[in-house]
Amino acid sequence: MAELKMPEINGVVIAGNLTKDPVFRQTNSGGTPVVNFSIACNRRFRDSNHQWQEDVCYVGVVAWNKLAESCRDNLKKSSAVLVDGELQSRTWKAQDGASRTVVEIKARRIQFLNKRKREGEEDHDGFIEDDGHETQHEDFHEEDTGHIYEYKYLSSD
Repeated sequence: MAELKMPEINGVVIAGNLTKDPVFRQTNSGGTPVVNFSIACNRRFRDSNHQWQEDVCYVGVVAWNKLAESCRDNLKKSSAVLVDGELQSRTWKAQDGASRTVVEIKARRIQFLNKRKREGEEDHDGFIEDDGHETQHEDFHEEDTGHIYEYKYLSSD
């Protein structure tokens, strides 16, 4: 009888707001851009007394290459984002010699959810994708009752 194998599925989609400004750096070997940030995602539920309660989940996110650069240029504390990626864990030795492990989302795509302000102002909407390859950039603009929305798509070709 053939051995059954579980499918390998690792996908996460989450929306939230940045808890701090993103931290951008480049790797020592090769200077690859990388950015780390965390988001807060709220969850509403009813408790045993049928009263609405709210819980906050804090999730770390890491993005690489062009995606990291876009996050550096467009995100700041409280920015709203939708992150699509996969869970990954990493372990390192802390300064005190103890091993530390973190589980975070390695972003494949990030959609910026804040409205873009008029010329000369900050913030904008955009969707950025990182698949580890060369990317083509397209901008789409549309106006809606005085607000400008900018959608940025990065795709490999």
